[in-house]
Amino acid sequence: MPSLPEKLLAHIRKHELLTPGDRVGVAVSGGADSVALLRLLLELRQQLGVVLSVIHLNHNLRGTESDQDEEFVSALAHKHKLTFHSASADVAKHAAEHQLSLEAAARDVRYAYFERLINEALLDKVATGHTLDDQAETVLMRVIRGTGMRGLRGIQPRIEVGEVVRPLLWTRRKDLLCYLQSMGQSWREDSTNEQSKFTRNRVRQLLVPLLEREFNPSVTENLAELAEIARAEEDYWESEVEGWMGTVVQWSPPTSSMPSGFVPLSELSAGSSGHPEENSEDERMNAVVDRNWLLAEPLALQRRAIKAIGDHASIPLEYKHVEEVLQFAAQENGSGNQLMLPGGWTVVREGASLEFKAPRSDIPVESDYEYLLAVPGEVKIPQINLAISAVAMPVGSERQDVHPDQLFDPIQLSKQLVVRNWRPGDRFWPEHTKGHKKLKELLHEKHIPHGERRLWPVVVSGDEIVWVRGFAGRAHFRSKEGKGAILIVERALSDDDPES
Repeated sequence: MPSLPEKLLAHIRKHELLTPGDRVGVAVSGGADSVALLRLLLELRQQLGVVLSVIHLNHNLRGTESDQDEEFVSALAHKHKLTFHSASADVAKHAAEHQLSLEAAARDVRYAYFERLINEALLDKVATGHTLDDQAETVLMRVIRGTGMRGLRGIQPRIEVGEVVRPLLWTRRKDLLCYLQSMGQSWREDSTNEQSKFTRNRVRQLLVPLLEREFNPSVTENLAELAEIARAEEDYWESEVEGWMGTVVQWSPPTSSMPSGFVPLSELSAGSSGHPEENSEDERMNAVVDRNWLLAEPLALQRRAIKAIGDHASIPLEYKHVEEVLQFAAQENGSGNQLMLPGGWTVVREGASLEFKAPRSDIPVESDYEYLLAVPGEVKIPQINLAISAVAMPVGSERQDVHPDQLFDPIQLSKQLVVRNWRPGDRFWPEHTKGHKKLKELLHEKHIPHGERRLWPVVVSGDEIVWVRGFAGRAHFRSKEGKGAILIVERALSDDDPES
């Protein structure tokens, strides 16, 4: 029977999680899962052809215990002659400033640190110790809170933004413990894992054991299999849906006088790219779908089509809204009837067509904001309780506390920048990628909550987004060593800040 390292090697090669030559940072908290991942990859590094290092972020949530975790991981890295990347963060402060749970805030700062290490060209990939148990718990938590097929995918094996991989998603935690015990390898226990105030702890300690004991001893494996099935299903449907958005769903600017019936994408204005999120002349596009086609398709496809229109047009459609749209589409009592949707959108039946109409462009959306930012200078954004500054950094100034990925070449930047919330159609070029990506997709991959995503700030120089909160700055605008620079930095507004 293959050993645990042999199984891991086969899994990594099958799913191409790591490739020869990769500089892989192993995220080690000190807990059993991450320590086991490090020891397993140490066994396999020659066969994989990778260069390993250790990453640790001190969350400063448990006082001395957090410091002891860092010392343990540092000693482990030193013992195996591995480079040790460490940082410290005030997670509690981040949670308070951004109104996040401690779990969400810790994840924010942790993944921001991973991205920074990759953006600074110190690493190619980061490997985390998420297990099959973590996967099952995540699926179960999402079912309890309410989710669709997308949520059932659980924890993804890889995240393109930041190149994070999870090689242990197929492995039970108990098998990792046996592996560590067999070699006499110690680990650290996180005291917060026993605190019932955290939802995941209650699921892990109470719900999963109950389900295994009273209902199905294989429930953990079954939930993880469900995530794998859902992931494959969603990958297929996302590809299908993308095709619908440019074929059976037609898009047009709200202000244009369009002929009745369907309009091919190629006949849209020359300034349009043919995709609702890529049109630069009007951020919001009307969508038209053939009712006969829609209602003739299976219910599952109908729901996906409506939800996809909402996603592409940035209409926050919940399950109840999708059902209301489908019920409205099936009615036959004349044309011209309207259904109101969130965000000021409406749906209108016009003969054989169902049209999603964007809010009028001459009526400002209350949540949108846009401010001019002088270089140097600062703007206050009351909508998100933040101030964003452009700070001049002279040649030779101290940069130890400054992230290089937030330093920009003053020659390339406009003298006056624009700070605004992101809009549908925005694209950004992340570090270490081949080109621009839709900002909507990047925010989704970063797991920004939907409620926060709408107001997420960006900084624009000319026609180019150069800075997005939570991401490394646009690489082509990066400052040069030995030259002056402009630092773009955010801070939380306080009661002492004067009114703008």
